[in-house]
Amino acid sequence: MYMTHLRCAALLFAAAVFLCTPLSAQFRKVQEAANKVAQVLFYVDQMYVDTADVAQLAETMITKGLQSLDPHSAYIPKDEVKAMSEQIYGNFDGIGISYNIFKDTLHVIQTIPGCPAEKVGILPGDRIIRVDGRTIAGVNVRRSEIPKLLRGPRGTKVTVEIARLGETGLLPFVVERDKIPIYSVDAAYMVRPGVGYIKLNSFSVTTPKEVQEAMTRLKKEGMTSLVLDLQGNGGGVMSSAIDLSDQFLDAGKLIVYTQGEHQRRHDALASDRGAFEKGRVVVLIDEYSASASEITAGALQDWDRATVIGRRSFGKGLVQRPISLPDSAELRLTVARYYTPSGRNIQKPYTGGVEQYYKDLETRYRHGELVHADSVHFPDSLKYTTRVEHRTVYGGGGIWPDIFIPLDTTLYSPYYRKVLAKGIFMTEIARYTETNRAQLLSVYPDFSRYEKDFTVPESLMQTIVAEAGREGIPYDEEGYRQSERYMRLQIKAIIARSIYTPDTYYRVVNAMNAPLIRALELLETEQ
Repeated sequence: MYMTHLRCAALLFAAAVFLCTPLSAQFRKVQEAANKVAQVLFYVDQMYVDTADVAQLAETMITKGLQSLDPHSAYIPKDEVKAMSEQIYGNFDGIGISYNIFKDTLHVIQTIPGCPAEKVGILPGDRIIRVDGRTIAGVNVRRSEIPKLLRGPRGTKVTVEIARLGETGLLPFVVERDKIPIYSVDAAYMVRPGVGYIKLNSFSVTTPKEVQEAMTRLKKEGMTSLVLDLQGNGGGVMSSAIDLSDQFLDAGKLIVYTQGEHQRRHDALASDRGAFEKGRVVVLIDEYSASASEITAGALQDWDRATVIGRRSFGKGLVQRPISLPDSAELRLTVARYYTPSGRNIQKPYTGGVEQYYKDLETRYRHGELVHADSVHFPDSLKYTTRVEHRTVYGGGGIWPDIFIPLDTTLYSPYYRKVLAKGIFMTEIARYTETNRAQLLSVYPDFSRYEKDFTVPESLMQTIVAEAGREGIPYDEEGYRQSERYMRLQIKAIIARSIYTPDTYYRVVNAMNAPLIRALELLETEQ
């Protein structure tokens, strides 16, 4: 019988563990399981009818096995570890553009201020046709390949060839890659006199500093109340949620605690460094707010520090510990649950398996939870009490808002959904912006004037309708009228983001942000 290096390594590892570890019953179970897996891989390698990639099979076994534990324990292959860490640490090496792909062509949506693409003269609306001589337009290039082409080590260069409206031929640009920051604050501005608004898209290691800088600026502009928008924020770094919550809570107050079968309880307490411990706070959440967002919302709700408005959050209350593996892959293992100050475990049930777990939002929608506040009834075992005003709050999965705002299902008519799905909407907006950029900036030299005076031209709306027809989507007048107001608002916001700054998108669309509108009403009545 042949012994591959794989089996030798497995047996040597097992022998080493035997020599160094007391032979407890628990250890013997682990060792026997490891031997069984090693034997299966050995026999596949030596006896399978075709050539088998044993390394890939091992990764598949690990992945599937972890999925049987809980929905968030995961195996991260080594080639994905770097990409995931970029989201955590808030930067990567590249050229500094945001983009989208319309009709198989990469369109530049924004250049990040101060980054390489802006420095060499690449503009929003440009279309990247070739990268280092490789054609990427009109060849069905996979979206996942684009970052691999544009990103690279700091100091290396990439040549991009661009099609620009009004220019003949392709314009070549040699761009030297540099460190590109990823910001978690999408927008921070005064939404009303005295009321600041901060929109967070994620929790990275830079989030607390970003928010603190935003609050410092807003306080100089007269902010006495804050709306913290965590809608759609899927979370991220737990320590950043703790640091952010600390900004609003007095020293010594419990922010969150974690506890697991093999991890003793650990309490995270607020320090005396809070930058906004006195002003009124409203937190906005929805069904996509998860993890770190729920730590923040839960802590501020439990201490009666903030009013939470929106819909029940996602319900991720499991803590993962990253463990590096010998080949630079990573195991992210759930080691504990986290609990809010009142003792709520926010993790929603997952006994039905991973597929059912991730279909939970669909289930909520079918059961009417997203549109009817009284669609869910709580047993007494899920009722908890806030720490100051002794209000009733609820556990059982996710953060339940103090004020429920139903999902507006009227905004997206079937007609509008089809136009969006075909990419027609974004394509025609990009074409219009590219064609009219100079004129728009001439007529509306600053955003405040644009916000006040710009209206979406009827010609653009009709172009979208006509193009939809050519793409096999017949005009539906009822569906068009149902979504028209929202469509026009989205168009205005997308154009603003392209010709001014990224945060102007939110300044426009927030006119129809129902939880924010309710928050402003609340803050006004509390004055």
